[in-house]
Amino acid sequence: MLRKTLSLSLIALILPACTIVQEIEPSKIQSGNELCLIENSKVRESFLIEFKQILDERNIQHRVVSETDIPRSCEWTATYTANWRWDLALYLAYVEIKIFHLGNLDGKVTYDSTRGGGNMSKFIDAETKIRELVNELLQYKSALLFSRHFG
Repeated sequence: MLRKTLSLSLIALILPACTIVQEIEPSKIQSGNELCLIENSKVRESFLIEFKQILDERNIQHRVVSETDIPRSCEWTATYTANWRWDLALYLAYVEIKIFHLGNLDGKVTYDSTRGGGNMSKFIDAETKIRELVNELLQYKSALLFSRHFG
């Protein structure tokens, strides 16, 4: 009995350390609106390239603006951050994209595999994951918050 209790306790400690979390609160932005992407020079350029390509496919006009010089004409803005880590291979570990309308948060998506530990699901194709996240963020439904836990 003690062995079974110890085994269950160990599993309870290990499983949360292997969790990958994805949270989505879709934005209400639609094609015809212009989205100003606030450039984050700390994020790999390939992230922004993929983000812009998806916006092109969704017919959402966009332009990249400096964090220090956001034009007043930018009703819709987006911030983004992404981090890669090394664990046997380089992988996309964290993404957060927020869309604001007139300065108010309108939608947000977060992907966090920083606690993925031994979870092999963290080794994903970065472009595919970015595409998935942006597409889910740009859903044209009313905002719906939900979470997915992998692992």
